[in-house]
Amino acid sequence: MIICAGCSPMPDTPAAYFASLSAALDRARIAEPVLILDRSRLDANIRAVADMSRGAAAVRLVVKSLPCAPLLRHLSASLNSNRAMVFNRAMLLSMRDVDPTSDILLGKPLPVAAARAYYDEAGIEGPGPRWLIDSVERLDQYAALARTLGIRLDAAVEVDVGLHRGGVAGPAALAGLLDRAGPEIRLTGLMGYDPHLAKLPQAMGIRSRAFAGMCRDYAAMAALLRSRGVADPLLNSAGSPTYVLHATGSPANDLAIGSAFVKPSDFDIGTLSHHVPACFIATPVLKVAHPARVPGLGSLPARLFPGQAQAHFIHGGNWLADPVWPAGLRRSAIFGPSSNQECWLGSHDPARQPGDWLFLRPRQSEALFLQFGSLTVFDGGEITQAWPVFPPSA
Repeated sequence: MIICAGCSPMPDTPAAYFASLSAALDRARIAEPVLILDRSRLDANIRAVADMSRGAAAVRLVVKSLPCAPLLRHLSASLNSNRAMVFNRAMLLSMRDVDPTSDILLGKPLPVAAARAYYDEAGIEGPGPRWLIDSVERLDQYAALARTLGIRLDAAVEVDVGLHRGGVAGPAALAGLLDRAGPEIRLTGLMGYDPHLAKLPQAMGIRSRAFAGMCRDYAAMAALLRSRGVADPLLNSAGSPTYVLHATGSPANDLAIGSAFVKPSDFDIGTLSHHVPACFIATPVLKVAHPARVPGLGSLPARLFPGQAQAHFIHGGNWLADPVWPAGLRRSAIFGPSSNQECWLGSHDPARQPGDWLFLRPRQSEALFLQFGSLTVFDGGEITQAWPVFPPSA
């Protein structure tokens, strides 16, 4: 368990921390699975981002990883940023309620039919999102939509900066797209996603050379955009795994950050070692069996399953998450995954009782946050609020 200055009052051990969470849940009379957001830890992660990004680039909140209006408003106010990155039509519409003045950039190119459906519901008045164009074909499709609607669309160009997941690769390809653009589409910037950099080894300067090469290629494309009359282009890059790499020497003026604020376990990586986990699933133990028994057979032989003598049947389960407390739990291979009463095997010392809490840590936030209806906010001592999340969407 990571402990940091500024995190929620964190006793010396994980046992004490999760005991304090358990007591707060009991005092709040909660009796079902909830997704806890530790606000003090969240604020520590916000400070980590603010310390790095100050004076370097603006922060753009990745909405799919933070799909909760109060959470987004808290982050926006703390970071003095109304910039957001959105990945589907449903969340585009939800963001109108979060902040109708948001500067929204699409994080992936959507089918033109999705853009048309957005305007059918949202209307064409006022500023729209900045759509993402990744090819001449998509440029033509969006230009046709703009002509049909009688409006001019703003867009950024997705550029390949080494991830090789699509996008325009290099200045020559970008020039061809710019040559093709007509008055219907206003190309105002670039988006280059670079999470692969965090997975490259630092040995022998491999990562630093790759980052330098990415910056060089990105800067060349930015220079081309400026030469075509875009005086102050949006230059978006990064992501939670790599935002720290952009502290110096980066051409980007806009950094996309999402999961780093809550740090699910998929983000336990070196570039985020200064961040702390801020979200947990808490679920009541419904039943215990000691000794654990095999369906149709009987008790597990203790000599064959040391330390796994007690079965814990929980409320719910089968989440994209792993147990963190009590320590040493493993899912029963015999019962298997269950969304109803999942079975976790663990030690009988200390014994757990029905009504006790079992805690899991999400592996990611973007899909899992939408499963619980709300975030249960823990302030370090008490459960204080329930922050509703966005409606489910893909």
